Amino acid sequence: MDEELIRKYAAPAPRYTSYPTAPHFHAGVGEDAYRDWLGELPAGATLSLYIHIPFCDRLCWFCACNTRQVRRYAPLERYLQALHREIETVAGLIDGKARVEAVHYGGGSPTMLEPRDMIALDAQLRSRFRFLPDAEVSVEIDPNDMDDARFDALAAIGMRRASLGVQDFDRRVQKAINREQSFEATKAVVDAVRARGATSVNLDLLYGLPHQSEAGVAATVAQALTLTPDRIALFGYAHVPWMKKHQTMIDEAALPGPVERFRQFECAASVISASGYNAVGLDHFARPSDRMAIACREGWLRRNFQGYTCESAEALIGLGASAVGQLPQGYVQNAPASADYERRVAAAGMAVVRGFELSGTDRMRAWVIERLMCDLSFSRCDLLSRFGEAARPIIIEAEYLAAADKDGIFARQGNRFVVMARGRPFVRSIASAFDRYFGSGAGRHSAAV
Repeated sequence: MDEELIRKYAAPAPRYTSYPTAPHFHAGVGEDAYRDWLGELPAGATLSLYIHIPFCDRLCWFCACNTRQVRRYAPLERYLQALHREIETVAGLIDGKARVEAVHYGGGSPTMLEPRDMIALDAQLRSRFRFLPDAEVSVEIDPNDMDDARFDALAAIGMRRASLGVQDFDRRVQKAINREQSFEATKAVVDAVRARGATSVNLDLLYGLPHQSEAGVAATVAQALTLTPDRIALFGYAHVPWMKKHQTMIDEAALPGPVERFRQFECAASVISASGYNAVGLDHFARPSDRMAIACREGWLRRNFQGYTCESAEALIGLGASAVGQLPQGYVQNAPASADYERRVAAAGMAVVRGFELSGTDRMRAWVIERLMCDLSFSRCDLLSRFGEAARPIIIEAEYLAAADKDGIFARQGNRFVVMARGRPFVRSIASAFDRYFGSGAGRHSAAV
């Protein structure tokens, strides 16, 4: 790939886990709107629940998640009281008319929870919401948290999908990002969760970290593949020190530039693909028999605040500090700071501080961007079938973008507008061409490559 082309499309762009993206959420959508939207969910609607635990016992300097380091368990106990109350409030507004098809525990480090608290949280969710018999439970795991009691607790709540952060196995890189974690510790967790019934294991790997090289990234990928993960997420490190102050601990001089980042991704992706994994969207890989690979092949892959997903739920209910909910009417987000979240829940039973109500045009553009991010294409006929003549301006934009393309990254092929193989690494930049909010407001984004 030509270096000039890489630099051209490496400019910052959103990750498009929503449209409009979170920087455009505003205080005009709050608690009252959320109560109304929950009450308007139709009988029999399907739900996905996201439970956010915003605490870690160590702070990884690369992390851009909403979390904070704690050395005592008391803050988690206070937080759990608020979380239980929010669950009661939200479940009461839904009033049993919707069914849960998936639960995802994220953070932070949800595995910081004491086993008894993890089991109690699961019990409350199941008592207040209607779970489908095959509802999938997934948990983000920090291998450094784990012991037999926690493994047993994860089995007790029915965890079937585990996601482990690996980042890089090179000790120099680990030290530079304050995330020391041996291959042996990671393997022990993978073995333990599989022995207790987990049917899907995902490993998160990062490129673009300080001191990384193509050879080093390839070595980490090779080690990760010996664990036979079902899925691999190959993320580019998002350096956003203006938003996450702890990232200032990372030596910027040791960070690779856009061309080096691109080469690292291409190298890692080629090793993963050569091992029989299917590429999924921008940065995921899955075994051909995995549900995510099937969803990608058959065109029903989705994208939300958890990234790529196979879920078909009509609403995502976010619970906990900073958690985002996605309903047919739009988005809501809870107060990011745990103390503010706890105060608001104590006062009102919920903690929504901002959101976004979707217009008809927003829905069209959201559909186009999601299909580009998931399928690397979208159908002109499907767009018109879904949205009618109102979609004509977007089609004109797509035709112009394809006609103006001189780099071989985006084209019209019959009825479809397609991100070409050459353009796949730049799909975030291509998607941004359909984002009418991009470039407005104060939001800043990480590099697109």
